[in-house]
Amino acid sequence: MREAEFREFHTPASGIFFRAKRRLLSERTPFQKMEIYDTASHGRVLLLDGLVQTTERDEFFYHEMLVHPAMMAHPRPRSVLIIGGGDGGTLREALRYPVRSAVLVEIDARVIAACRKYFPGLALSFKDKRAETVVADGNRYIRETDCRFDVILVDSSDPIGPSAVLHQRAFYSALKRCLRPGGVIGAQAGAPLFHLEHLRRKRVFLKDLFSYSHYYLGPVPTYPGGLWCYAFLSDQVSPLRPLRKRVPGKLKYYNTDIHRAAFALPEFLKDRRR
Repeated sequence: MREAEFREFHTPASGIFFRAKRRLLSERTPFQKMEIYDTASHGRVLLLDGLVQTTERDEFFYHEMLVHPAMMAHPRPRSVLIIGGGDGGTLREALRYPVRSAVLVEIDARVIAACRKYFPGLALSFKDKRAETVVADGNRYIRETDCRFDVILVDSSDPIGPSAVLHQRAFYSALKRCLRPGGVIGAQAGAPLFHLEHLRRKRVFLKDLFSYSHYYLGPVPTYPGGLWCYAFLSDQVSPLRPLRKRVPGKLKYYNTDIHRAAFALPEFLKDRRR
């Protein structure tokens, strides 16, 4: 296949483009269109319904900032639940800790299969004996399961379309039911530049549901706006209390200084009700 370009539009007039050496996969799964390209600048890139989900070059920004603030704030995480995350990156980061079990619930089995083949650096975590993969609707799973978890990580798509339900009050209320005492939730929340009104509305019900409800930020160069927002949620654990002393090795972005700085919000994202 000759060299080509593909684009993701963030607005009708702006977005990001990649120069691809070749297209490795194009498939219509039962849930979405999935494409994987080999690019000159970012290695392999996974797109779902035309939106960049992960790239080999910059995935560590997102996965490390989604996982480590919650895992580092919990004094002794033993059981982890991941909603979404079919590429395996969130699971990889969670398994850097001495957890006993990590359950990943992904609705689309084809995403898992494709990432096992084309993103081995991410999907190697699926082979870990502590990992369990459940192919199911995460929204339904949390309402039906009797299991309880120390840390829950929500690696969902953006708050638009079919994934919008994973950003609503009812979903987070059900998540809270699945937490053990002292448990922590870490969740991706969207792009401050493009989802600001959604983030403001969401803040209201999150503060009502959890004693500790904090947004924090981190860069993701290939996501809309280049800056991403996450939510830290707990009834007993503050994200700014003394953290675990030992950070997992071989990280590329996260450290305890980054952790503390991430919770310092810009003026436009602060809660004006205080």
